[in-house]
Amino acid sequence: MGKLTLVLGGARSGKSSFAEKRAKESGGENVLYVATSEIKDEEMIERVRKHRTERPSTWGTIEAPRNVAQAIREAGSTARIILLDCMTFLVANHLMDAAAPVGDPFEDPKADPFEPEIEANVIVEVEALVAYVRETEVELLVVSNEVGLGVVPPYELGRAYRDILGRANQILASHADEVLLLVAGIPMQVK
Repeated sequence: MGKLTLVLGGARSGKSSFAEKRAKESGGENVLYVATSEIKDEEMIERVRKHRTERPSTWGTIEAPRNVAQAIREAGSTARIILLDCMTFLVANHLMDAAAPVGDPFEDPKADPFEPEIEANVIVEVEALVAYVRETEVELLVVSNEVGLGVVPPYELGRAYRDILGRANQILASHADEVLLLVAGIPMQVK
């Protein structure tokens, strides 16, 4: 049985840097980095470029915006440490596939973002990751945003996102061997 570590924090809390440092300390050069973001604009191109240059070039990388556990299995990596960055984008990908506004992101969603099937698809992803860790000897570090500490989003899509990501984080945390919360770059042990 492997180990599951959940690394939570707000935007720019240092969670990705912390998780990368932890992965390097545990796995050295033998780490598999799983990127869940989708590159859709210039800002994201720059963020991805920066992330790539900051991590060791010897790490394996797979891009898996959906079906992450399946993509990890298919990659056939022998890495003992897997860093998934991040659950935040994975949830966003599912939600945007189902309900993204056609035009302006602040317009009404094209479908009900509270449709139970959207959350169910995310939970299937989370449960598949938990199962993968339990069936293998890997250590999986999952980075995710803690979105429950801010104001209630003024838009329906934002509220649905907060709810679904919050539930995904709760499920991960309940199965995690360790949960850390990053605040201003400082890790705090939660579990």
